[in-house]
Amino acid sequence: MSLAVVFDSAGTLLNTYRVAKDIGNKKLLPGIETTTLTFSSPDRVLVVLPVHSKDIIKTPGEQLLSSYLVDHDLGFGVSCTRKIVTAEEIGDILYTDQQVRVSDLQECIRNVWTVCKAESIVTLNSGAIVNMAYKCIEFAITAGGWPFDGAKETINALHRLGVPVFIASGDRVTKLEKMADHLGIPRDRVYGVATPTVKAQIINDLRQEYDKVLMVGDGINDLCAMQNADIAILTIQQAADRPEELYREADYVVNNVCEVVPIVQKSLASK
Repeated sequence: MSLAVVFDSAGTLLNTYRVAKDIGNKKLLPGIETTTLTFSSPDRVLVVLPVHSKDIIKTPGEQLLSSYLVDHDLGFGVSCTRKIVTAEEIGDILYTDQQVRVSDLQECIRNVWTVCKAESIVTLNSGAIVNMAYKCIEFAITAGGWPFDGAKETINALHRLGVPVFIASGDRVTKLEKMADHLGIPRDRVYGVATPTVKAQIINDLRQEYDKVLMVGDGINDLCAMQNADIAILTIQQAADRPEELYREADYVVNNVCEVVPIVQKSLASK
């Protein structure tokens, strides 16, 4: 029997700390779950920005973030949304916003770095939540991630079983490739800036190639992919409040990513 395993990244393979800056209320929200924050309103769109933290920190804080993006000809990727919206509509807001300063993103980056700077392998990822109804950037966001204990060993064990491992995540590709290199996952099996719909399509495509496809995720943005998988695994290693529908959809709920290996072994043994 041929089998493949698809992992989400943040909160699944990576212990992840996120912070958001509520622009309207000028309030920092440490430890926030950004996908849940996004899905709490149908008008919110979570975008990832290809910005480097060091470059942002060196930039004068009073500059508008929109101006920084335009000056450096930076694009964006849609990480998750409940709303059907075009990239042009998002860009019209993102590149003309008059509220968010570079200093707002700097505050997020510094907060995340104080939490994860002691880790040996760390990736930082920044973005924003655009509100299509208010036509503004509602939140600035930064996330820092480092591998869960046992993540690398889990990938090695799956590869020894002859099982290919894929990553499908809303994070930007360069961040994912850095972590994939550390974990031993080939870069051509890494799918970045994957919305919930794209994750679900990845599962569908892999099901044409493999007898069974397992999806391992931890958040609401993994729900569609879990529904399309032959076996859905919900990992709760990352402490967070999760919607009940995730638990209903899961065939297995695990407390540690290492528990994926015996589930795979059981699936390989089944006829």
